Amino acid sequence: PDYTEMFGILLNHIAKEKPGAKVAFVYSDSEFGRDPIETSEATAKKLGLSVPIKIMTPAGSVDVSTEVIKLRRAAPDYTIFHGYILAPIPEFIQQGKQQGMTSKWMGTFWTMDSSTVMKMGEAGDGFMGVMPFRYYYDTEKAPMLEKIRALRPEYQSTAYIQGFLTAMLFTEAAKRTLDAGKPLDGKNLKAALNTIKNFDTGGIIGTPITISGNSIPVGRVYRADMKAQKMVAASDWINLAK
Repeated sequence: PDYTEMFGILLNHIAKEKPGAKVAFVYSDSEFGRDPIETSEATAKKLGLSVPIKIMTPAGSVDVSTEVIKLRRAAPDYTIFHGYILAPIPEFIQQGKQQGMTSKWMGTFWTMDSSTVMKMGEAGDGFMGVMPFRYYYDTEKAPMLEKIRALRPEYQSTAYIQGFLTAMLFTEAAKRTLDAGKPLDGKNLKAALNTIKNFDTGGIIGTPITISGNSIPVGRVYRADMKAQKMVAASDWINLAK
């Protein structure tokens, strides 16, 4: 999913879990951070959610005490972070909890590698975010993940799984291009990618996928279990195209 679709997946989950919830957006002052904010605010309204506050911070900033006070006053049910990898997310959560905030805390894909979330420590317990595919250690039936684990017995990051899935899809696009007797060039590969419908990724993504544009608008919400030191599924697979 692209940035806006990641927000869409989280907002759909929130609307189902707590209809009418208040959702705060906290994002970095970068193109990466700002990109999905306006559209996502409109999506939230369509889903019956409200966005009482939007907070923009410098990327990687750790002095967030003033912003946390503003956030606490808005009293959101959920806070979505975007445009960061790690800092200042743990600082927001820690200070927010110290000030009595009861918000649930969420992030987009770029924060969601297991090793990144675990660095949040105790404050990160229950932190949620969107994942386009399963984690390396997921126990649900996934033949392709089993093959990956046989090849790579130690934990592989989300970047590895993303690369593996990309290679799978481009192999399929190349196969379709050659089967159609067409030259293997960028234009034909892109056209072939867009013929992929209800494709089985061998369980890397837990539902068949269709590529209609430049992204796959499918994901799942996972939650941090600090005791188990793992991310566990908190939702079913959410497909925005349906």
